[in-house]
Amino acid sequence: MKHLLLALGLLATLPAFAAPLKAPSTEELRRQLDALKPGQFIWMPQVSPRGPVTVVVSLTEQRAYVYRNGVAIGVSTVSTGKPGHGTPTGVFSILQKRTIHHSDLYNDAPMPYMQRLTWDGIALHAGNLPGYPASHGCIRLPTDFAKALYGITGFSSTTVVISDVNSAPVEVNHPGLIAPLVEDGKPEGVPLIGGEAYLDDPGNDQGPLSILVSRADLRVYVFRGGQLIGSAPVFVPSGEQRSGMAVFSLLQKPLASEFAPAPSLRWSAVQLSNPEFGQTPLEQLGQISVDPDFLNRLHRIMDVGTTLVITDLASTRESRGDGQLTVISTEGTARGVPSVKK
Repeated sequence: MKHLLLALGLLATLPAFAAPLKAPSTEELRRQLDALKPGQFIWMPQVSPRGPVTVVVSLTEQRAYVYRNGVAIGVSTVSTGKPGHGTPTGVFSILQKRTIHHSDLYNDAPMPYMQRLTWDGIALHAGNLPGYPASHGCIRLPTDFAKALYGITGFSSTTVVISDVNSAPVEVNHPGLIAPLVEDGKPEGVPLIGGEAYLDDPGNDQGPLSILVSRADLRVYVFRGGQLIGSAPVFVPSGEQRSGMAVFSLLQKPLASEFAPAPSLRWSAVQLSNPEFGQTPLEQLGQISVDPDFLNRLHRIMDVGTTLVITDLASTRESRGDGQLTVISTEGTARGVPSVKK
């Protein structure tokens, strides 16, 4: 399968002013992703700490992708319905949640961290993952991943999209950096974005703000409550060399845009793959330029907790290259040792 590599890097939970951990190299991350086996997952909730959650289950890949506030935060291997007990495709919401549950249909089988999608028995839950579809229709998850996912989902704030190669566009069947849209009960791909800058903010009562800068797309994307509300081209002077992944969280409401020549923002550095470039977004971004009117409007809607993600990776179908997908994450130890859950 052709995927988008989301090399987000490995990190541990950090206090607001702690020194960021240095992430492993892209090649090290590729090796870890290549080694991801049935029953394993990667989890990085710090990349987008707040907002509505979307889960995309790809039956073709036997993978589940988790997005929060429009940005990918995790991926897991899954086991879905075996022949004769297929997992239905479509768009679902969570109807019921139970940490301890047993099947009413199949010999009282345990279904830990059950999240019901249909009243006739389809659910997300922890279970055995042999590496192929083996359930009676449910989506089995690794236990620790099922527990982590259970902790961030809600009845009205979570959408679950189940797709296969015949039921959804490629952006949904093989998800990438930005969460697919869901409109009129059908999964839709990431919208194609023209060259013009735009920003249409529905207001902070509609959820938290996330900003994603893609060097591959040469664009900045803005999300509010998981919905794409703005985008603008990014111009990079010739000879300007910056790369890697960086995640920041805003500590106070700005008086001027961080992208402007004279920034006045206070950011917490959550993770830097290349700390040698500097500890601030301005240093990590380098001498880029963005439409000044767009930036003025953007800094006026930013507030404490706004998340900024800077990546080399592509977000739109046109700019996606061949590669291997996955969302990276971890729950490291206090010393930052990464862990892959099984």
